[in-house]
Amino acid sequence: MEYAISANGLTKKFGAFTAVNAITFNVKKGEIFGFLGANGAGKTTAMRMLNGLSRPTAGEAQVAGYDVYRETERIKQHIGYMSQKFSLYEDLTPKENIHFYGGIYGGSLSFLKQKSKELITELGMEAYANTLVKNIPLGWKQKLSFSIAIMHQPAIVFLDEPTGGVDPITRRQFWEMIYKVANEGMTVFVTTHYMDEAEYCDRVSIMVDGRIEALDSPGNLKKQFKAETMNDVFLKLTRP
Repeated sequence: MEYAISANGLTKKFGAFTAVNAITFNVKKGEIFGFLGANGAGKTTAMRMLNGLSRPTAGEAQVAGYDVYRETERIKQHIGYMSQKFSLYEDLTPKENIHFYGGIYGGSLSFLKQKSKELITELGMEAYANTLVKNIPLGWKQKLSFSIAIMHQPAIVFLDEPTGGVDPITRRQFWEMIYKVANEGMTVFVTTHYMDEAEYCDRVSIMVDGRIEALDSPGNLKKQFKAETMNDVFLKLTRP
């Protein structure tokens, strides 16, 4: 089948240090694919290679049918990306952020006005529409960041630890948003270090020291490692 993402021996080195060590995997179209691992395992580095922000040292990969070496600009046109550390301009309002990013994606003025109104209403953010983002609670920021990342209807959305630091209720609401776009056919590639969130994914890979040590559905991984939870699976892989 044609995959949304395909990687074969993908590697990234920084001098003598190997951050991502010859990883191989495929992501199906419309799949919620969890890319799990502890902090420093190489998740973000791998994601940056896949979305065209970092050139691999070795290996092969295609994203949305485009090569990560030769067609990075084409990749960027067909993906959404929500960064772990930076997604919104904090000195702009939600409306201004929507207009700014929508303009980067090539949206017309009429489209941006309509989309701004739609997103604010869908998120229930009317009370914050004209408030500077830096003064908005973190949970609202994360949901707004996700909505902006997918407003151009990309084939794939990359989410780098999107629920870090938010409360359990907001985390659940965020995952409901992920389910919605996946059900509409969008591929979701999400990194997280919350092992309970692995249960929400169709399949997960677990990285340890730059390598993929396990890859399957959460249910199959729990059977394979004779574990009750994904947290137990993770501990068996990282602390043998």
